[in-house]
Amino acid sequence: MNKKITLIGINYYPEDTAIGLYTSQLASYFDDNGFDVTVITGFPYYPSWKISSEYKLQKTFYKEIIDGVTVYRYKQYVPKNPSFLNRMLHLLDFSFGTFINIFRIKEVDVVLCIVPFIGSVFLAKILAKIKNAKLWVHVQDFEFDAVLESNIINNKSQFFNVLFWLEAKLLNSANIVSTISTSMLLKLDNKISKGNPIKLLPNWVDLNFINPKNYKKHRYLKSSKFKILYAGNIGEKQDWQLFLQFTRALEKEEDIEIILVGNGSKREWLVKQLSETQNVSLYEPVPYADLSNLLCSADLHILFQKNDVIDTVMPSKILAMMASERPSLIMGNLKSEVSTIINKSNAGKYLDSNKLSDALSFVNSLKSNNVLCNKFGADARIFASTNYSKNEILNQFITTIRNILK
Repeated sequence: MNKKITLIGINYYPEDTAIGLYTSQLASYFDDNGFDVTVITGFPYYPSWKISSEYKLQKTFYKEIIDGVTVYRYKQYVPKNPSFLNRMLHLLDFSFGTFINIFRIKEVDVVLCIVPFIGSVFLAKILAKIKNAKLWVHVQDFEFDAVLESNIINNKSQFFNVLFWLEAKLLNSANIVSTISTSMLLKLDNKISKGNPIKLLPNWVDLNFINPKNYKKHRYLKSSKFKILYAGNIGEKQDWQLFLQFTRALEKEEDIEIILVGNGSKREWLVKQLSETQNVSLYEPVPYADLSNLLCSADLHILFQKNDVIDTVMPSKILAMMASERPSLIMGNLKSEVSTIINKSNAGKYLDSNKLSDALSFVNSLKSNNVLCNKFGADARIFASTNYSKNEILNQFITTIRNILK
């Protein structure tokens, strides 16, 4: 009889970015490898922060089968303005629906909880307890730390001390805890008791899907100008003030075009800031099927991280950027793991947030030197292929769950 896995996490297919994409691919891989997989999740809402049109009319508790995986959904509250308080209400409502949905699970051997939302671990623990199952927590994002580092709220209150205490308590209750980067693993090591099993299981990239040898120029990037692309979430964790400085500094460069593709909580604000800017084109996210064409059509990828965000998140979009065989310019804190990856791989430049002039010089050096551009891009793809290949990483997940079940 096949072993049974239940995944709990708020993001899932048809969300095709960030955590939703990885959770969906992981569930499918478990299913393809002989496990019976069930998912408890919310209604798709990310990154637009509104429930997608094809799900709006579905009932509050909704069951469906997706590629052999049974999915139980709850129509959670989704705020138009995702402030800290509204996000908390959003997550608490999801918890309410999840609490009801866990009692729909008849049998389970391993409960796999996908974090950023630590409250899901409490519910996963209840399910594991009543079904005598193992509990595995996989941390994609340290949500509370990221809130503080991103200055979404102004100060660390007693309330946050309680949240961090609760987080540590719940993480310590798991049979194993994993996370996606070395720096996040070190943070995890400081949060849980010594001797409790922790494991590095990074996110991955499908190098067969993102293929610079077989792509069509995306309609967003068909100009003959030097095309600088940001594709991803337009949220609180990126440094949009630095992005605006960057775009304004390049405004007189008529042979450079900046393309921004994405959605998120800061999009509306950014649209207003860019209202009089001539060199930036802003588009809605593309379907996942078009992602390879989009990324491979760029000449340079950019990502500006907030300087305080160091080891609480690992922006996995950099893996797709590297797989596209195009150079990257990333700015932020030099102590971040992304800085280590970019420098180690020779995938482009990682610069301190205060080095805008160096960033502009790098852009101009690439624009005038195709050989240099191609060298950075080739090294980037080689590094992604060597360290983040989809099948190799997912096989580590299979090995991990088999070890848990021993």
